[in-house]
Amino acid sequence: MLSPLREHLRDTFWFAPVTSMVAVFALWTGATTLDETIVGVLRDDGAYEEISELIRIADDAKTIVTTIASAMMTFIGVVFSISLVALQMASGQFSPRVVRIFIRSRITKAAFSVFLATFLLSLLVLTSYESETDPRDVTSVPLVQSLLTLLLVGVSLLLFVAYVNTTLRLMRVGHVVERITAEALAVLAKQPEYGGEAGELGEPTALLVHRGRAGVVRDVNVAWLVRGARRHGVVLRLLPRIGDFVVPGTRILAVHGGQVPPRMAAAVSVGVERTFHQDLGFGLRQLADITLRALSPAVNDPTTAVQCLDRIVQILAVLANRPLGAVLHRDRKGEVRLVQDVPGWTDLVDLGFTEIRGCAADSPQVSRRMLAGLDDLLSLAPKDRREPLVRHRTLLVRRVERTAPEAADVTFALEADRQGIG
Repeated sequence: MLSPLREHLRDTFWFAPVTSMVAVFALWTGATTLDETIVGVLRDDGAYEEISELIRIADDAKTIVTTIASAMMTFIGVVFSISLVALQMASGQFSPRVVRIFIRSRITKAAFSVFLATFLLSLLVLTSYESETDPRDVTSVPLVQSLLTLLLVGVSLLLFVAYVNTTLRLMRVGHVVERITAEALAVLAKQPEYGGEAGELGEPTALLVHRGRAGVVRDVNVAWLVRGARRHGVVLRLLPRIGDFVVPGTRILAVHGGQVPPRMAAAVSVGVERTFHQDLGFGLRQLADITLRALSPAVNDPTTAVQCLDRIVQILAVLANRPLGAVLHRDRKGEVRLVQDVPGWTDLVDLGFTEIRGCAADSPQVSRRMLAGLDDLLSLAPKDRREPLVRHRTLLVRRVERTAPEAADVTFALEADRQGIG
């Protein structure tokens, strides 16, 4: 139950800042209580000179806290305005899908959260200063609160450096494709080890339809569906694949062996865009998009395309010997309760190479790298999975032979090279 919720919250930008502001309010409440306790203990001991000294220190700190309060929001606005411009440039150069890397970045959220928390704490501290200066009448001196504010400023400066470093890395293609690949491989690691055919399920006894808004199937709450299927003694099959677009009324769950409440359809989450949570092909889709943009006449950056091909080959190499097809989710007794279709080997190979192959013939660097990648995959894949690889290799060779004007150019473009052209 928590896994889909955690992933959905990671795709939002509001949760971490709101949580930090609630936390800093609780922290301020505790610091206020501590300041009142310190003053109360000193008053009970008759240490009025010590209270006067605390008042002087707090008054000196008030100038700093006031400066922090007035400057922090301006600082936040300038930093994130510049960052959004940089993000817009990165999305235009690579793909709009890279925006989600920025949104899911822990450093970005931590920086924004701490910046806002520092601003809020400085305002709260200013409200704690009393106009009374007589140590006999003062009830609280915001000394601990001021120290906490200065501590948060120091943390903000450190996070600012980390945030700038992260934002600059986001504009580098190597870092972007590495992040995409890492998330794609993380999806593979979460997939159950078993897969294959679900067996004969027969005709469905019931069909559940989507009742919410139109959108992309983002993920499914597997634990909830498995528990519900076990409780009702049925087997469920997810009809659309993760990443499919569905409209209200679309059949999303087939029930085999009985009936289940219609509310179980709510376990299928639909959103505006695809996510990595359970989407096996989303990483390849993003890498292909970046490659196509790099090979467009407007950009003409074959080196970026080669870097993306490196990662496409890496992902397919991991998949080469994995069972694909239907993922079978079992209950605690080992009985299949949910059947979820995932892309097969041919689907993933086509996703990784089909569109790129159409542009590769015009760039010897890309065609050489693609041939080397296909050769590597042919050496790794079992015999029953070599057909799509051979097909793409054959079609690429034919396209280069038709496109290159000279025989020498054809020979050069069809020489496999893992670096493309050095």
